[in-house]
Amino acid sequence: MTRSRTLLLSLVTGLAVALGAVGVTLPAYAAGVSASFVKTSDWGTGWEGKYTITNGGPTTLAGWSLAFDLPAGTTVGTYWDALLTSSGQRYTFTNRTWNGTVAPGGSVSFGFLAGGPGVPTNCLLNGAPCGGGATPTPTTPRPTTAPPTTPPPTTRPPTTPPPTTGPPTGNLPKHLLTGYWHNFDNPAVELRLRDVPTQYDLVAVAFAEATSTPGAVTFGVDPGLAASLGGYPDAEFTADVRTLRGRGQRVILSVGGETGRVAVNDAASATAFADSTYALIQRYGFDGVDIDLENGLNPTYMAQALRALRAKVGAGLIITMAPQTIDMQSPGSGYFKLALDIRDILTVVNTQFYNSGAMLGCDQNAAYSQGTVNFIVALACIQLENGLRPDQVGLGLPAGPGAAGGGIVAPSVVNAALDCLATGTNCGSFRPPRSYPAIRGAMTWSVNWDVSNGNGFARTVKPHLATLP
Repeated sequence: MTRSRTLLLSLVTGLAVALGAVGVTLPAYAAGVSASFVKTSDWGTGWEGKYTITNGGPTTLAGWSLAFDLPAGTTVGTYWDALLTSSGQRYTFTNRTWNGTVAPGGSVSFGFLAGGPGVPTNCLLNGAPCGGGATPTPTTPRPTTAPPTTPPPTTRPPTTPPPTTGPPTGNLPKHLLTGYWHNFDNPAVELRLRDVPTQYDLVAVAFAEATSTPGAVTFGVDPGLAASLGGYPDAEFTADVRTLRGRGQRVILSVGGETGRVAVNDAASATAFADSTYALIQRYGFDGVDIDLENGLNPTYMAQALRALRAKVGAGLIITMAPQTIDMQSPGSGYFKLALDIRDILTVVNTQFYNSGAMLGCDQNAAYSQGTVNFIVALACIQLENGLRPDQVGLGLPAGPGAAGGGIVAPSVVNAALDCLATGTNCGSFRPPRSYPAIRGAMTWSVNWDVSNGNGFARTVKPHLATLP
């Protein structure tokens, strides 16, 4: 959770720069390959656009590059399912690793948010008119200008109230406190699972790790932790899972972390993820899975994996996520898209509202500084006004000194943010467009750091959750 938060952005930026630097030129294709544009929504000051690339030819398309112009005063902000370079008002989108190959008769799409008026013009797909036609001339090298490391989000403003209710999952309380438990040895106090304080409704065991099989995960008690505790065999850990469940707590397995390298990028790896996670649930008695992949994820295949896992486990499966703030700035970004794609089976998204710096909220009017009520509420508002139910939105904060590099707040600040979102009280200068009485609760990194700091987070936030509507 807190182990460099900039890897995903730097990888994307580095890839774009590297491709441009070598002057990559994609091949031209004959008539039959085309691209169509649709403006999927328009809110006056901006709009959301989508391009669909269709291969109507007889051979497989092995890569694509689509370029267009936008009128002066119109700019692209957030984008998804493509890489972007730009030169002036000319924007060039190229395929990602998972959507560059398009079989005959197949199609792929990408989207973006734009600020300002107008629509794309002068569209070229691999150097030919996007509508198809005569055999195109070769493409020119793509521009070398790298995309900004933090493209300005342009989340559209709310139009109608978001959904407010959904089916309960996992026998969890209406407002819940989630905490991560360390399966490793670090400066925080080491704990056996049975020693997790009872205030925590949901305990995420951190972390399951990748194997040599793409998509597959494995788990076992960390040898370093076991040594620090004077021994902690798997059988004792499994008994501790039963102990927590017996006292009404739920235990889930978190996948990833800051150094995690689990990759689910195709159908085979999605199957491997579902099968291996199900085997761990059966072995240890976990109630569900938490997705904390901080180095990128493929929303299409992770959604496939999670649906396959739920089909194996059943409707009681708990599914949570712990994205970073940058991953939840736009409905089209990977994590946000995944959350929306599986919202019928999703339990809660506990965004990490820390280690972020200043960021825009749902009002798009100011950059709010982390570590404040305004920051937490304004960023949670993005999710609440763009498709997630309030019972699927949780507030993730550090549990005091040592737990994070930035964004540490007093537990009273967490309570104020919950009040502001649930009842419109105790807000800062930012006020959300409506109240969300069903806001799910709070998460902290971590149980171990909380215990190290006197258990102030759990003792302060858990009782306050009971006062919410």
